[in-house]
Amino acid sequence: MPPRRRSVSESLTSDDLTALATALADGKRATVYMREATPSLGLAAGASARVISIDGTTVTVKPSGVDDELPYEADELRITKAAPPAPEKPKKAAPARKAAPKPAPAPTPAPAPAPAKKAAPAAKPAPAAPTTEPASPVAKKPAQKPAAKVVRRTGAKKPPASVTVTLFGSSDNEWSVAVTRGGRKPARSRTVAPDSVESALSELGDGTAFDAAASVLNAAREEAQRRVEELSRELQAARDALAALEGSAD
Repeated sequence: MPPRRRSVSESLTSDDLTALATALADGKRATVYMREATPSLGLAAGASARVISIDGTTVTVKPSGVDDELPYEADELRITKAAPPAPEKPKKAAPARKAAPKPAPAPTPAPAPAPAKKAAPAAKPAPAAPTTEPASPVAKKPAQKPAAKVVRRTGAKKPPASVTVTLFGSSDNEWSVAVTRGGRKPARSRTVAPDSVESALSELGDGTAFDAAASVLNAAREEAQRRVEELSRELQAARDALAALEGSAD
């Protein structure tokens, strides 16, 4: 019997995550592929990306031709470049043909009844000897191997440098929101206040869009705080230098 081929899933499975994490731990290159196109990054469906780290079901990758390291969920990626073929529908078996009924045999005349004889007394049956069946040995189950643990890299996850949130609506009163991590600023976009963005996405009620925007806003706050502290140190150093010069003049 030929060996069964392993079925390919539409997205990354737990076995795929384990295999990718093992490859990273061994220092090998691990590659995944995008399930959907990302026009803002110039990535087509099936574009390759190098795996940087794995944290649970979040995979941080560096797509080919993109400088940023971007986090993706396992259901947004797959292990093969081409999408797996759709499973074939089982063919319906043709109904079996019914055999033609055989003609009934012609009736034969019944023989004349013979004179009845006295039946001999039936012999008593001998008691059956008890039989014992050998107990079948219980088959031992093979010890199950412990599942391989997903290796996680330590360190803080790098936030995306940019994020694009697209809101779509139609006259049929159907509304949807899409999130793209990374990419360039869309053409004909208008500037809005950062605090209004966070408030609007909070009212929108989509957790993915809110988290993506919040990660960029938090990174901007941290950078602004770092710049303030740096300028404060430079200002204090300038004041100390001025005080030293005034003291030497006296």
